[in-house]
Amino acid sequence: MGCASLGGLYAPVDAETCMATLQAASDAGIGYFDAAPMYGLGRAEHMLGHFLREHAANIAPVVSTKVGRLMTRQRPGLELPPEAEKNPLDAGWQNGLPFREVFDYSYDAIMRSFDDSQQRMGRARIDILFVHDIGKLTHADAAAHHWSALTRGGGFRALSDLRDAGIIGGFGLGVNEAEVVLDAMSEARLDCTLLAGRHTLLEQNADTLLEKAAAVGMSIVIGGVFNSGILAAGNTGNRKFNYQDVPETVARKVDELSAVCDEFGVPLAAAAIQFPFRHRAVTSVLIGAKHPDRVRQNVEWFERPLPEELWRALEASGLVG
Repeated sequence: MGCASLGGLYAPVDAETCMATLQAASDAGIGYFDAAPMYGLGRAEHMLGHFLREHAANIAPVVSTKVGRLMTRQRPGLELPPEAEKNPLDAGWQNGLPFREVFDYSYDAIMRSFDDSQQRMGRARIDILFVHDIGKLTHADAAAHHWSALTRGGGFRALSDLRDAGIIGGFGLGVNEAEVVLDAMSEARLDCTLLAGRHTLLEQNADTLLEKAAAVGMSIVIGGVFNSGILAAGNTGNRKFNYQDVPETVARKVDELSAVCDEFGVPLAAAAIQFPFRHRAVTSVLIGAKHPDRVRQNVEWFERPLPEELWRALEASGLVG
């Protein structure tokens, strides 16, 4: 389960609903939870940590979070750098905490981010750390600076040190672009990667990465399988695509995908959740939810048997590769 919604993505979510949503996921057998300091500027990690400590102490979940952003405030003795220009994939937080994010991928910052996440979640060990949003899509002209901090500035070395010490299980990248993962694979031994929105029914832009990951044994987790909601709701519901309003070309393709799915009596969302697993490199998908009913609906779509003929029809129509 992806926990961005618990940070107030698109709409506020109160603490009681957060706990109920996480409980519904646990009751359904979901045992992997992904958070990030960015989500609600620390709030999602607090919500997840509280649930796992106080309501689910008898389970042993897999937990991942991310590094690359520090949640902080200016104070005497701490002068913050100028605020980075808001990137188009950042939709903001409706009930986030009163902190400011500062990008930093250096050795010391990676270690501090890990320490901070341990504190927020109350966990001595974190299973997976993803380097969050490294690359041009987020950083534009500052990408080279942040890449240097991650590589020559010791960011990857910090992650390797944590893995060698056994206090994280592994690390990789958590990004919205495939090319930067390929670059990172030449710099460090990545255990897994979280790729959001690049291998979905609407977009298949990561074939080179998926094939290389399969060849070297790097696990791929696919996030954003609904492309920010459009593949769950169709054109009659939440018209968001990759965190933004839906372009007409995308809306037309959604209609075409829906029409093929309708021929087989398959909900578009069920096909969207299950499609990524058709590649052997994909080991998990992350689905966000902000209400228990959404969790249960997602599980139903995930478990729904789909006919092989559906995939053949989608391929024959040229809608998927």
